[in-house]
Amino acid sequence: MVDPQRLSGESGPRKGSMPVEGATLYVREIGHGLPILVLHGGPSFDHGYLLPDLDRLADAFRLIYYDQRGRGKSAGNVQPSEVSIQSEINDLEAVRAYARLEKAVVLGHSWGGLLALEYALRHPERVSHLILMNTAPASHDDCALFQRERDANAPENAETLRELESRPAFADGDPAARAAYYRVYFQATLRSPGLLDRLIAHLGVGWSREDALTARAVGKRLWNETYESTGYNLLPRLAGLRIPTLVLRGDYDFIPMACAAHIAAAIPEARLVVLRDCGHFAYLERPDEVRSALGTLLDAS
Repeated sequence: MVDPQRLSGESGPRKGSMPVEGATLYVREIGHGLPILVLHGGPSFDHGYLLPDLDRLADAFRLIYYDQRGRGKSAGNVQPSEVSIQSEINDLEAVRAYARLEKAVVLGHSWGGLLALEYALRHPERVSHLILMNTAPASHDDCALFQRERDANAPENAETLRELESRPAFADGDPAARAAYYRVYFQATLRSPGLLDRLIAHLGVGWSREDALTARAVGKRLWNETYESTGYNLLPRLAGLRIPTLVLRGDYDFIPMACAAHIAAAIPEARLVVLRDCGHFAYLERPDEVRSALGTLLDAS
């Protein structure tokens, strides 16, 4: 296990790596306040797309990011066939122990929200607060709802995405083809062209074709284990959580309101906050409102 004091860059972001079974995880910390474990989305992204915007919180919090197994700088020597929800939970537990946290505030964005819920259900004693920012759905049925509404609301985008997916360059993991795909994928839920440009510029920075293909294979496995299983449904189990929870979404997030509302209704101590003029990237579009909502949650406990 890596000693936190040995991370490089003590005057700014502190970066390093830590060995776990079957992989090495890249870890990045910034700030010195209340610790928050940050789970990036995807599931085929790394934490880079959250930067530098989420770092604005580092004046009040110690943010602990890591690239999930098989993605970004945690891709080395990872076999996608060995990645599962359980290995993801084991990695998160290892990061918590590495950070020397008895209990942690866990913030998950998009897919990271689902991962945060999976972790909280397995280790509720290790989670002090949950922050589910623009969270992914918590069930097979709600994911199907998301996909139907996304395609119905922007049918021209759905057709363009199918065409982009069919191109050999996309199949080969070409970075430009990947960027073009996600520009279309996210444009309906991030209306500012400037912010969309910033997001796309930070997706997969420095990735090779092999990195992209590994991440895609990992993401497909995790998707198949969760949303492709017709019986997948965390909602009934969430009623047993007694963890203060913030469910934060934008009013034009492309994940339907019902998906967030179902999660907020299922967790007894959850509060749903909807930000106006905001899509799927609240930390990017409404940073001041995000800070206020986090402060309300954490100051009340």
